[in-house]
Amino acid sequence: MMRQTGIFFLWLICNCVGGQTIADKYQRSEDFKHLAKDKVLHGYFVPHWFSETNRFWYSVETSEGEKFYVVDADRNKKKELLSINTLVKKLADFTQHSVNKEELRNITINENLKSCHLIYEGYNWTCQIPSYKLEKQELYKEKEPYKWTMAQADQLSGGPVKSPDGKRLGYIKNYNLFVKDLSSDKEIQISYDGGLGLFYSSFIQWSPDSKKIMTCLVQPAEKHFVNYIESSPKGQLQPVYSSIEYYKPGDALPQFYPTIFNVEQKIKVASCRELIPNQYGIEYIRWDDESEYITFEYNKRGHQTYQVIKLDAQNGKSQVVINEHSNTFIDYSSKHYRYDVNSENEIIWASERDGWNHLYLYDSQNGQVKNQITKGEWVVRNVIRVDEEKRNIIFAASGKEQGDPYYLYYYSINFDGSGLKLLTEGNGNHRVSFSSDFRFMVDSWSRVDMAPISVLRETSNGNHLMTLEKADISKLLDTGWTKPEVFKAKGRDGKTDIWGMILKPSNFDSTKTYPVIEYIYAGPHSNHVPKDFRSYYNRCRQSLTELGFVVVMIDGMGTSNRSKAFHDVCYKNLKDAGFPDRIKWIQSAAKERPYMDISKVGIYGKSAGGQNSTGAVLFYPDFYKVAVSVCGCHDNRMDKIWWNEQWMGWPIGKEYAECSNVDNAYRLKGDLFLITGEMDQNVDPASTYQVVDALIKANKDFGLLTLPGKGHEWGGEYGERRICNYFVDKILSEKSPHINQMDFGRSLIQTDIDR
Repeated sequence: MMRQTGIFFLWLICNCVGGQTIADKYQRSEDFKHLAKDKVLHGYFVPHWFSETNRFWYSVETSEGEKFYVVDADRNKKKELLSINTLVKKLADFTQHSVNKEELRNITINENLKSCHLIYEGYNWTCQIPSYKLEKQELYKEKEPYKWTMAQADQLSGGPVKSPDGKRLGYIKNYNLFVKDLSSDKEIQISYDGGLGLFYSSFIQWSPDSKKIMTCLVQPAEKHFVNYIESSPKGQLQPVYSSIEYYKPGDALPQFYPTIFNVEQKIKVASCRELIPNQYGIEYIRWDDESEYITFEYNKRGHQTYQVIKLDAQNGKSQVVINEHSNTFIDYSSKHYRYDVNSENEIIWASERDGWNHLYLYDSQNGQVKNQITKGEWVVRNVIRVDEEKRNIIFAASGKEQGDPYYLYYYSINFDGSGLKLLTEGNGNHRVSFSSDFRFMVDSWSRVDMAPISVLRETSNGNHLMTLEKADISKLLDTGWTKPEVFKAKGRDGKTDIWGMILKPSNFDSTKTYPVIEYIYAGPHSNHVPKDFRSYYNRCRQSLTELGFVVVMIDGMGTSNRSKAFHDVCYKNLKDAGFPDRIKWIQSAAKERPYMDISKVGIYGKSAGGQNSTGAVLFYPDFYKVAVSVCGCHDNRMDKIWWNEQWMGWPIGKEYAECSNVDNAYRLKGDLFLITGEMDQNVDPASTYQVVDALIKANKDFGLLTLPGKGHEWGGEYGERRICNYFVDKILSEKSPHINQMDFGRSLIQTDIDR
């Protein structure tokens, strides 16, 4: 039986025009969204540790519905607390109407294990355990969603700051530093050189001994705004005009010069303006415990120099404690790590200086490296814990174990580099959650072709204590679901392994051929091919396979979490996007898999992936024939400053134009469909419109969809349908279904934002 009336009419329309085959494909594509739901039992879960205890709760789908369990790690015991099916039944009895489990939100177990909290129909509810006695409480208030912004803080907006001993107030008045003695109410001016265009920041920091103050002398810069017209606003007929603060490559940035004043002597003790020119940013300004100096981090514009600088509060001398330099870029945005071991005057620091991201132990007094902590042709990805007493570090890394070099594993190691120990055995990508005292950890691992296993381990040695869940995918396999394939091939250099994956239809037939579409995101800030098990791939991937395509995802050179050399391919060369590796990978995969038809390869992506997909048909038109680009940052001069200057460099050079989809739009030979949200505050929508302008001037045919009122989005079900239709029309050469006579009874535009 058809699930939706709209889909039934879709089938009728297609059948009437002789489109039975394509109608079946669209029906299967729609059906599979529902078929795959809740078919993985005992799969991934999130452990919720109770504060200051070694107990946690979690929920997981079982053959009897979702269940909630509590685990006592000290005793290696697990027991059931709550069943969602029972809760739904009790709630239906209480409210006297039917209840769908999907309507229950934010279920959390209270620490006493005697009750849980949930949200239903806009109200907070409590449910007693184990009686399931329900109580309706106050209205639930939605939290304001996080709003990403580039707005610069008003450096004069901070209020007075009290000294640690409580005797004085420090504040900015008339652009200068003042201090008030609270016992006498006497005000003293400390600085005199602040003015309208060069003033002292109100965000001051007292030294721990209350005798000194650090503040920054600020040289402001002109603000850059992006302007918007919301064409179809809710609540009024006329458009709404708005602006946001938004900085692009080449824009002037404010400059901050840390300065130390001796309050008792009423003098400036230290500043280092000449040492830190052309700042991208000054970060992590902090006093030492003894009030003898401050340290701060200096990120020079262009991201080729990154330093930790010490400013002495006694003699005013400055010292570069850590000096990172690169001929390409320092990946400050993804690989920065610093931990100060103040008791030993040491700093743990991450660096790629030997070609791989590793940890180093510095002497913070003289700036010398005491020893390299981790080393080898693998990558430290994240530091979890530093135990100063045991001089031990717990960290996540990839590339050390055999197999896929992107799989995360967890390790421990001593400060001196000895005692490296693997804590998470199991071939796959590991997700780990630790108890508050780090005695225990929940380790869940999987691969795209292997369902997750979750166990409780002892953190000190990684010993397996108990198996918590082992996923059962038999119901998923019954739907016809096909496991993705992991595949690797040599890249452009003939030596480096390039890793990716292949998605096939649920009714896959190896005797048939399937056109290939690449889903791309080549942002250099990370790697992007999924590594965890999933039952369904959104953003058109699963839909396209059910429509008769093979979908591939690849991490080519220029992306992160491999060697520094692998990453450096992107430098001043974002148009490369790893395409020489991607093309070789697809060709190698097709050579081994005759079912892959690469005579007319399609490609699509969003944001940086939108830039990449358009770049594919502009710069590699002999291989990529059809592209869809959603909210693309098509010209790196038009996009946010931090992301683009990080990879494309500063000052702005000719490389920006060479990589621009706008400047190279005239190269278009294949088919291109552009989509953008008119209110996109992540990527300036003008980036897409400027491609449109260039294509028109070059007399090129293309498609364009503007989403009124929408931001950095795919366009919900509507956007997905239009993307799929484009590939069906242009690659399969079949007419996609005509649905204008259908009434879905709801909007097909849903918010789908990448965070």
